[in-house]
Amino acid sequence: MKIQLLNKIAKVGLDELKGDYVIGEEVANPDGIMVRSAVMHEMEFGPDLKAIARAGAGVNNIPIDRCSQQGIVVFNTPGANANGVRELAVCALLLAARDVVGGIEWAKTLTGDVAKQVEKGKSKFAGTELSGKTLGVIGLGAIGGMIANTAIHLGMKVVGCDPFLSVEGAWNLNHRVTRAATFDEIFAVADYVTLHVPATAQTKGMINAESIAKMKDGAKLINLARADLVNAPDLVAALTSGKISAYVTDFPTEEILTAPHAVAIPHLGASTEESENNCAVMAARELDDYLTNGNITNSVNFPNVSSPRTGAARICTLHANVPAVITQITAALADEGLNIENMTNKSKGDNAYTVLDVAAAPSAAAVERIAAISGMFKVRVV
Repeated sequence: MKIQLLNKIAKVGLDELKGDYVIGEEVANPDGIMVRSAVMHEMEFGPDLKAIARAGAGVNNIPIDRCSQQGIVVFNTPGANANGVRELAVCALLLAARDVVGGIEWAKTLTGDVAKQVEKGKSKFAGTELSGKTLGVIGLGAIGGMIANTAIHLGMKVVGCDPFLSVEGAWNLNHRVTRAATFDEIFAVADYVTLHVPATAQTKGMINAESIAKMKDGAKLINLARADLVNAPDLVAALTSGKISAYVTDFPTEEILTAPHAVAIPHLGASTEESENNCAVMAARELDDYLTNGNITNSVNFPNVSSPRTGAARICTLHANVPAVITQITAALADEGLNIENMTNKSKGDNAYTVLDVAAAPSAAAVERIAAISGMFKVRVV
């Protein structure tokens, strides 16, 4: 099988692909693609492409809807880079609390009796401590949850909101993290607001004039998630007026680079050696398990389905989540006299995945019949 690399992927990850793989940047008509930041929206996908593995959490560089319609499973690596982002978030909180960047730039201009000038001018950059302040965490997934817990240990009060918080995520939260039912509840009480949600049509521009007006005067905003979460003109206006007293982001934009009280970090959140290695390893394992065994783990467009193989062949079908598809699949196999030894079906939104372990490999005619079912995206036998 052929794997195309759209970005540099850490060697420790590629070493996980130990089967008969051809791997490289120039691979044509690949079975799988590994990507980090390359934008794929204009790419044409060949008929053999079965999966895309994103070595990172965000997938806004991948055309998810088109992939689903073509039966291409898109993986990401949630949590693999969480510690790197968590550590940068602590740095971002300190940069927002104390004008460290401004102080450093000012210190570089000093000449003569530097020590005397430092003592005279340092008060302009003093700032405040984090302990005792309230941090509002929007999004309590792998990264947001870790930041919430860390802030508790820094002496902060923490209030968090996540409408999609998983049971596992809830169990991992420190018991002193207070739950908010809405983002507005966070805006009303937080001295610091930090964003940890994906960039979607629903979250784009979620920080805007309306939401900023609900925040405390002088609140500080941290955005290590995505630039699109913030309406830049509205934020610049708030920074200029002092409604927002500091903004620290990992996503520089032209507007933010010239805004007052803004610190722009050049997208370093997940750019540690450890994070890149962790993401590469997880992405490679997900891709290999799907291509080899048909198992899906951490897909953003199809449900997780993972089971040991029990038959001579495994039929993997990606299809629309509509009635009568499974009935037609089993009928096609019954007409061929194939016994189904094990079957798993799960859905995720509009998409579904059905895996069937059968006693013998199906004929090409049976596979074609299944592929012709209305709502079927892709069929393959492993």
